[in-house]
Amino acid sequence: MIKILHRLVNVTGQYKKRIRASYVTAFFKGIMMKVPLILCFLTVSWFMEGSMTRTKCLYIGIAMVASVILQAILEHTNNVLQSAAGYLVFADMRMRLGDHLRKLPMGYFTEGNIGKISSVLATDMVFIEENCMGVLSELVTFLISQGLMVVMMFVMDWRIGLLALLFTGAFVLVGNLMLKTTLAHSKSKQECSESLTEEVLDFAEGIGIIKSYNMLGDRSKRLTDEFAKSCRDSISFEQDFTPWSRALNLCFGIGTAAVLALTAFLFRRGTITDVYMVGMSLFLFDVFVSIKNYYAQMARLTVTSASLDRIEEVFRAKELEDKGSFSFEESAENAGSPVPEIEYEHVSFGYTDKTVLHDVSFRVDRGSMTALVGPSGGGKSTIASLLARFWDIHSGSIRVKGKDIRNVPLGALMEQISMVFQRVYLFQDTVYNNIAMARPDASREDVMEAAKKARCYDFIMQLPQGFDTVIGEGGASLSGGEQQRISIARCILKDSPIVILDEATASVDADNERAIQEAISELCRDKTLLVIAHRLKTIRDADQILVITDGRIRESGTHDSLIAANGTYAHLVELQMS
Repeated sequence: MIKILHRLVNVTGQYKKRIRASYVTAFFKGIMMKVPLILCFLTVSWFMEGSMTRTKCLYIGIAMVASVILQAILEHTNNVLQSAAGYLVFADMRMRLGDHLRKLPMGYFTEGNIGKISSVLATDMVFIEENCMGVLSELVTFLISQGLMVVMMFVMDWRIGLLALLFTGAFVLVGNLMLKTTLAHSKSKQECSESLTEEVLDFAEGIGIIKSYNMLGDRSKRLTDEFAKSCRDSISFEQDFTPWSRALNLCFGIGTAAVLALTAFLFRRGTITDVYMVGMSLFLFDVFVSIKNYYAQMARLTVTSASLDRIEEVFRAKELEDKGSFSFEESAENAGSPVPEIEYEHVSFGYTDKTVLHDVSFRVDRGSMTALVGPSGGGKSTIASLLARFWDIHSGSIRVKGKDIRNVPLGALMEQISMVFQRVYLFQDTVYNNIAMARPDASREDVMEAAKKARCYDFIMQLPQGFDTVIGEGGASLSGGEQQRISIARCILKDSPIVILDEATASVDADNERAIQEAISELCRDKTLLVIAHRLKTIRDADQILVITDGRIRESGTHDSLIAANGTYAHLVELQMS
């Protein structure tokens, strides 16, 4: 448990001094908690001895009020130092996690890790933040209080003190065995939570497909099985935990009764006075309360270990290296030879053990349009994604303006590239903020001008609050064509020199297609284009067409030259025409 507490304190980083300072306040708070009992004992003893005076009574009253006020002040100081620091710690940690996630390769998000990320954010961090950070100093308080009670028992009589110490040892033994049980279950409980979260997300995101294919029974069974598994795991935990919890309560009851019995026995033998007998009646039910509360809190903290393991596992995921120091300066032409805007040189890449791109080489001149065509699964989207460094290549190099993209900062690279995909994602925010995120320093006039160029200004103004209308998560409250035009407005506002297009009109209706094509024309003016083409008629005028099959460039050239070659491209065109 000391190891867990040490890990928890280490998590606090720059706030570590505040947490440790809270131990000092907890120490004095633990003393102040017992002061009223001691004052009560003094009051009773003075009355029974007949030595109580007005002055003593006044002093007792002042001391009692002072102890309560001091306890409140120490409690407040402790909250400021510890609980407030806990919220700051995890606010910083969430920001660091966001920064970490954006630097991870896209493959991390397609390997079943979404449930893990969701559990870390929604369960692990919240649990530690709300249940653990606020009790660190309380544990110190409980230990100090228990130590004071044992000392008080020795003051009463060494035999009573020895008995209290013996039962405190029994509490420690039973409590540690209880904690071992909870630790053994904590990892499985966290894994079960992660699996359940993954299944719930999968069910919710795919509900449309599930309904349309009448798979509710099958998918509901999988979800129900996960809930049943979670239920069984929780019941198993309770079955293993409850005996130790009962044993702890039994120790409390037997220990309290044993102290009372020994006190009564010593009183009847005349070993202790009636004053001490009355004093024991005041202290009796508080003798083991602190150690009992200590283990009750520690039982909650055992989950912390598994939570910290999962948080650290996400943070350990390898980021894309971002150590580049070069910048994209307009010095592309050296020795009288223009440097291509984009250049792939002997690029090979695979997602896992399977290589999906083999020795891909091509170049894209500034202001030109290069189209990637070919059958599904050939590697077109992978080629485009590698340009944005969603993954790092295994061999070869990709250069933008003559610079290897691994040698420039990721932020600088993304400033050069705008991307429009078929699957648009809009955030649950205002229309204005969804567009302005491309360039946060843009003026409102700039945002509106981008919306006009993207042919979405008119329908935005018809929304209930215009640009200030909050749209649903993923753009659920807008049609597919409207979502696409807003995403294009975002790219127009960004105004990057390179544009990657994944045929934005491939899955929209005819009414929207013309508006989107006009918006794309505005976006692509004077830009370097890399287009993933699904409708071949849209890339007839491309400066260069690359036919990608099985991760290789099988053909390259213009539309006319490829038709004349009567190869794969000509066959694809014939299929679409027919």
